[in-house]
Amino acid sequence: MIQQIDHIGIAVKDLEKASRYYEESLGLELHGTEEVASQMVKTAFFDAGGVHIELLEATSPDSPIAKFIEKKGEGIHHIAFRTDNIGEQLGKAKESGVGLIHEVPIEGAGEKLVAFLHPKSTYGVLTEFCMPKQD
Repeated sequence: MIQQIDHIGIAVKDLEKASRYYEESLGLELHGTEEVASQMVKTAFFDAGGVHIELLEATSPDSPIAKFIEKKGEGIHHIAFRTDNIGEQLGKAKESGVGLIHEVPIEGAGEKLVAFLHPKSTYGVLTEFCMPKQD
């Protein structure tokens, strides 16, 4: 079941510069940075009143974030919904005809399992399901 909006992902060219804006201009608290090598991305998370802002900087010109920025420029990349059962959520999406980018969850930032839905099936919005990893 969807529990809440977890975060909004924003693609940026310069993580350090963008992070300064969110800290200094908006007064948001940085909760940490992380590199997710499998996704060729560096991330920074900020708390915005219970919903996080995830800044994403490409670490390779072949990464999905680099391609996104090349095609659309910097800006909102995705919205992520926290779920208590990512497998069940993916199953429901698939049953209802939604195109899946990931048939099974992959490792994401922040010790989470993630899976993306295709924006062609979600009215132009790249949608992510995420769930904390369980030991």
